[in-house]
Amino acid sequence: MSLARKGAAVFLDRDGTLVREVTHLWHVDQMEILPGVATALRLLRGHGFKLVMVTNQSVVARGRLEEAGLQAIHAELLARLARDGAALDAIYYCPHHPTEGIGNYRIACDCRKPKTGMIDRAARELGLDPTASYVIGDQMTDVELAARVGATAILIGAAEAAPNNSEFNLPVFADLSCAAEWIVTRLHSLTPGAG
Repeated sequence: MSLARKGAAVFLDRDGTLVREVTHLWHVDQMEILPGVATALRLLRGHGFKLVMVTNQSVVARGRLEEAGLQAIHAELLARLARDGAALDAIYYCPHHPTEGIGNYRIACDCRKPKTGMIDRAARELGLDPTASYVIGDQMTDVELAARVGATAILIGAAEAAPNNSEFNLPVFADLSCAAEWIVTRLHSLTPGAG
């Protein structure tokens, strides 16, 4: 089996990638893990990738949810994944918003995607190499984030929503499961002697 390079990670958006998109998810009962996510995470981990969720959560900035509540939602996400034999290595979130935030959360921070703060921190704390990594999400902010850190971008969702691929050469897949299979196939094709 081919394994990812040392320091390689898959940086994953949360809403629309790992869990079903809802407008400002603020309660654990709203959270639904998308089909195939646990299988995809197990496949990627089995090939040596670190798995790191990076998510903008302006629901905190907007006052709909405190950070403790967000952390409880993420704890439940990890628990549900664990029941299916899957795991994340770390979760990073941005609770800020530059214009809609209240109090100290209304700032132009360096962590809100597509800014690179979350990945920069993960790279330092976990010993990751963004240039050997992938960023998977359902928004163009995820694609721009990947470009800024030198990672390979993968867009989840309808191909019609993607920009002109001749400009971006952007892989687009229906879901995380398909994206994970593409990464593993690519890993084998890029590994000398893989068969």
